[in-house]
Amino acid sequence: MYTYDTYDQKMVDERVDQYRDQTERFLAGKIPADEFQQLRLRNGLYVQRLAPMLRIAVPYGMLTSTQLRKVAHITRHFDKGYAHFTTRQNIQLNWPLLEEVPDILAELATVQMHAIQTSGSCVRNVTTDQYAGSAQDEIEDSRPWAELLRQWSTFHPEFNWLPRKFKIAVTGAREDRAAIQVHDIGIRIIDQGGEIGFQILVGGGLGRTPVIGSVIKEFLPKKHLLSYVEAVLRVYNRYGRRDNKYKARIKILVRAMTPEVFAEKTEIEWASLKDGPSTLTDDDIASAKACFSQPNHETLSDEEPSDSLIAGNKAYQAWLTHNVQPHRVPGYAIVNFAIKSTGVAPGDVTDVQLERIADFAEKYSFSELRVTHEQNITLADVRQKDLFQLWQGLVTAQLASPNLGLLTDMICCPGGDFCSLANAKSIPVAEAIQRRFDDLDYLHDLGEFHINISGCMNACGHHHVGNIGILGVDKKGAEFYQVSVGGSADSSTAIAQILGPSFARQDVPDVIETIVNLFVDERSEEEAFLDTFRRIGIQKFKDAVYPSNG
Repeated sequence: MYTYDTYDQKMVDERVDQYRDQTERFLAGKIPADEFQQLRLRNGLYVQRLAPMLRIAVPYGMLTSTQLRKVAHITRHFDKGYAHFTTRQNIQLNWPLLEEVPDILAELATVQMHAIQTSGSCVRNVTTDQYAGSAQDEIEDSRPWAELLRQWSTFHPEFNWLPRKFKIAVTGAREDRAAIQVHDIGIRIIDQGGEIGFQILVGGGLGRTPVIGSVIKEFLPKKHLLSYVEAVLRVYNRYGRRDNKYKARIKILVRAMTPEVFAEKTEIEWASLKDGPSTLTDDDIASAKACFSQPNHETLSDEEPSDSLIAGNKAYQAWLTHNVQPHRVPGYAIVNFAIKSTGVAPGDVTDVQLERIADFAEKYSFSELRVTHEQNITLADVRQKDLFQLWQGLVTAQLASPNLGLLTDMICCPGGDFCSLANAKSIPVAEAIQRRFDDLDYLHDLGEFHINISGCMNACGHHHVGNIGILGVDKKGAEFYQVSVGGSADSSTAIAQILGPSFARQDVPDVIETIVNLFVDERSEEEAFLDTFRRIGIQKFKDAVYPSNG
C-alpha cells in the first residue's frame, strides 16, 4: 500500500500543528464558533448530539496492522474503547474531547494516518473495491488510481470550497463492489480492444434526492484521468447551486442541465486541461502502481479444505460458504469478517477486537486489511491452508459470524443515538430485526439479502439501495420509519421504491417479517430476493404490508 515519503509526513505533521493552534485559539475565545466550524470540519471533527465525532480517513479502505493497533490505542485512551466503521471505508470515534483532538491527530500522524478532508464541502475519501488486487474478476487493480486521485484532490486550492461535499469511487472489476453508480463521480476501469481506460459516470448520489449516475464519457485514456476529473469539478464549481444546500450536489446540476449538456461543458473545459500539468506520465502511473505491487505470494495450488475439517463442522462450512471468496492467485482466498453481532451497533468494534483483527492480518494476510462499504473487514490474501486455523481464532474473538451478505448483515448509520442530524434512531431498529431473524439456517435459506437503515434523509446508511431500505422520519416529534423495497448497489444499481406510509418503531420487525414471508411464498427455486421482487413487482408487497388497503 502507499507509504508516506518525507513530504507527506511533513505535510501531515504541519497540519496537526496548525489545527492544534486553531483549537487553542478557539478555546481561548479568539476564533468565533462559525469560523472554527469550517476549520474543524476540514479536519474531520463534527459536533454531534452528545459529544464531538472524529472521522478518520482510511484511503480506499486500506490499513496496516500497525495502523489498526494505533486506532485501538486511541479508542482506549481518548474515547470509550470502541470505533465505528463507516460506509465510506473510514473510521469514526464517537466520544473524543474537543481539546484532545489535536493529540489524537498527532498520534495518527505517527502511523501515516489523518482526518484531512473527511468532511466539509471538498473531495472526500476516495473509495474502491475491498477486493482490489485480489479479485478473480478484476480487469486492473483500482487502488493506484484511487491513490492518484487522493494525492491530486488533497489540499487542491480550487476545490477546497465546493458547493457541497464530493465523493468519488473507482472499480476495476467486472462486478461493481464500489457502488460507483451512486457517487458524484464513478470511475469504471474498462478494456476497450486491448487498451485499458476509464468509463466516467457523473451525478449519482443518495440523500434527499437519490439518483443513479449518468455515463458522460464512454472511454477515457489513462493519462487523462486527473485532467478530466478536474474538468468535471470545474464545471460543478462554476454552475453548482450555492444558495440552497438541498440543491447543491452535482446530481442536481446534472439533472438540471441534462447529462448531455453537462458532458459538453466538461469537454469544453477539458480541452484546455487535457495536455496540461494534470496529464499523467508513464512514470506517474508506474510509480503509483509500484505502491500496490502484489505481496510475496507463495507458489501454491488451490487446496480445498480437507473433508475431515468440514465433516460435522456445520459452523465452519457455513463460514466458508458465506465469508470466503476465491482469489486470483492459486492457493489463496479472500476472507471477510462480518462485524454484525446481535446487540452490537453495526460497524462498532471494540479496542480488543481491533487488536485481534490486527493480529489476524499480521499472521494471515501480509499485515494488511480492508474496511468495506458494508461496515465489515476483509483480509485479501489468506492462504487456503490457513483458513481453518483463522476461523478458530475468529470464533474466539467473536468475529466469525457466517452471515456475510445475509439479512442480519445490515448497513446501519449511528442514527439518533449519536447524530444531531438524525430524525430517528437506527441502532435499536437494527437490533430488533437481528433478534427477530436469529436462526442462521433460516438466513442461509433466504440467501443474499441486504437491509440498509438510515436515521435521516442524508442516507449515511444507504437505505435507497438496500433490498429493503428503512428511513427514520419525524412525525410531530415522534420517531417513525419509512420502508422501501427493491434497491441494489451492485452492477445493476436500482433505487428502492417506497411501500407507503411509515411505521412506528415497534412495528418495523413485523413489517420486515411480512416482506420476507411474501418473498418465501413467491420465490422460485434458488431465486434471490431482488430477482423475486423484480419479477412480481411492488404491488404484492404493498398488499401484504397494508392489507386494509387492498
